Amino acid sequence: MSVPADHTNVPAQFQSFLAFDFGLKRTGVAVGTRMLRSATPQGTIKAEGEAARFAQVAERIREWQPDALVVGVPYHPDGAAHENTTRALKFARQLRGRYGLQVYEVDERYSTTEAIAAGAADADAASACIILEQFLRNLP
Repeated sequence: MSVPADHTNVPAQFQSFLAFDFGLKRTGVAVGTRMLRSATPQGTIKAEGEAARFAQVAERIREWQPDALVVGVPYHPDGAAHENTTRALKFARQLRGRYGLQVYEVDERYSTTEAIAAGAADADAASACIILEQFLRNLP
């Protein structure tokens, strides 16, 4: 179940968000608020395998207590899906199932490229910030 790119359906009481830039080896993390419409990078999760990754995800959710989650979903430049698109969508479904939080999906084309071009020390966390700020800018 994908949430449309139009995020006007985000309830007004959802104020804090935790975002993920999913990767098999590294998953970037950022936290942000609706009021400030900005995001702050958090330490990237460096874990391979679901058990290790989700143990660290659970820690972040406990620490930040977000109202909802945001996951970046990569696509080819022409909008076509690829292997990592499928992986990111699966990760979003798993988050929904494990934590019972609403998960919003954001097209994250070029976010890592943008983070690297900006000289980010941690491109994965910076990419998660870009994803979350894009989401927050589109909220009513």
